[in-house]
Amino acid sequence: MRFIHISDLHLGKRVNEFSMLEDQKYILERILEIIDDNKVECVLIAGDVYDRSVPQADAVLLFDDFLTSMAKKNISVCVISGNHDSPERLSFGSRLMKGENIYISPLFMGVEKPVELNDKNGKINVYMIPFIKPGVVRHVYNEADIESYNEAFQYVAGQIKINREERNILMAHQFVTGAGKGGSEDISVGGLDNVDLCAFDGFDYVALGHIHNSQTVGRETVRYCGTPLKYSVSESGQEKSVIMIDMEEKGNIAISKIPLKPLRDLRCIKGTYMEVTSRDFYKGTNTEDYIHITLTDKEDIPDAIGKLRVIYPNIISMDYKGRRRYDGESVDGDGIEKMEAKTPLELLQEFYRFQRGESMSEEQINFADSIVKKIWEENI
Repeated sequence: MRFIHISDLHLGKRVNEFSMLEDQKYILERILEIIDDNKVECVLIAGDVYDRSVPQADAVLLFDDFLTSMAKKNISVCVISGNHDSPERLSFGSRLMKGENIYISPLFMGVEKPVELNDKNGKINVYMIPFIKPGVVRHVYNEADIESYNEAFQYVAGQIKINREERNILMAHQFVTGAGKGGSEDISVGGLDNVDLCAFDGFDYVALGHIHNSQTVGRETVRYCGTPLKYSVSESGQEKSVIMIDMEEKGNIAISKIPLKPLRDLRCIKGTYMEVTSRDFYKGTNTEDYIHITLTDKEDIPDAIGKLRVIYPNIISMDYKGRRRYDGESVDGDGIEKMEAKTPLELLQEFYRFQRGESMSEEQINFADSIVKKIWEENI
């Protein structure tokens, strides 16, 4: 059976002030073409369908169109909710949709029976675990002694009694220890929400969502597929793709990537104001792309971003190379990427130092860390 694995659509997302809906509609149409061209039989969508728990109407309609198109093709679709989704809203009508081979994970009330698919080699079990937090698991399993995300997920995974003679797929939306962050996903606090790789032992393929950069974790069959579009400057160097899985008899699995070409790329350019506005500089490029510009001029250019938008209408951000920050460090073109990679506690420490002109004390850091962790537990 042939699968494709996608995740983190973040439908309705805005990058700075720019709505990505047109770009998302375009990329979903390309994914439908991939499904047709490669005779895909099942699509695995590993969470964060929407960018917010109460999605805008246009985003809901876009996903409805996507599901309807796949239902008309008579292929199976398995969807789990991510930390950005409302599981109640996402799973609305899920029992009706099963009749069209659309399977959506419900509000977590314990491990559900797997979706059973069949091909010439027998049965394939698809287990769907939506994004879970320790408090949710404690509520469902009162007897469980659970404090961390890892303990929560390990406990839930332990409730799955897989038949190792059959082929088994697990879908999950968590941070797995050892994975590298992709850029625009929520940043964890000191590994607080990490899940150990051993939770996935025994599964033939693990379709992960949450991290925005395509990668394997520990072994080839445990994978994040990444986002279908670039959602931050730190993702500008990534090649987005879908993962295709050919699952034959037990133990025979082939995995490949199919690149996705967006309607508008997200990229970075660098140079003096005169260089980046020169026709020779941008000739042959798509000036409609989403662009981060780093100017290397020693002096500020008045209304630089307004002037640059005459050529590059979709500038998402701009900075100056070598500009001195409040802490004396030089901010190069990768300043935004560095900022996005920092934890909330690190950002709070920098803000405190900027406001007070001194570093936080150890006591203040410990107090702030406890507050940040509490907020993270409640709101992720």
